[in-house]
Amino acid sequence: MRGIMFFVGLLCCIVTVTISAAEVRNVDLLVSSCAACHGTNGYSVGGTPKLAGLDKLHFIEQMTEFTSGNRPSTVMFHHASGYTEDEIVLMAEFFSKQNK
Repeated sequence: MRGIMFFVGLLCCIVTVTISAAEVRNVDLLVSSCAACHGTNGYSVGGTPKLAGLDKLHFIEQMTEFTSGNRPSTVMFHHASGYTEDEIVLMAEFFSKQNK
């Protein structure tokens, strides 16, 4: 099952995502919801994981694990389940471009 989830994540990353101006604004809004726990633009200063500079595939795999229930977490299950696959890919690309 884990291999299937990884493969799905890999396919999502292989697909070329064309980011229009509307999508850029959308990704800013999407990642702003992560800031309360993971810091602005993914630069966590607390005990939560840092998302800035995270590999795209890793981000997608983790979000997929949360939504499937394979990685238990009450908070992240609810957050991750609210995003579409396209939104998760946009967020993965955003966080991967942040400096570590």
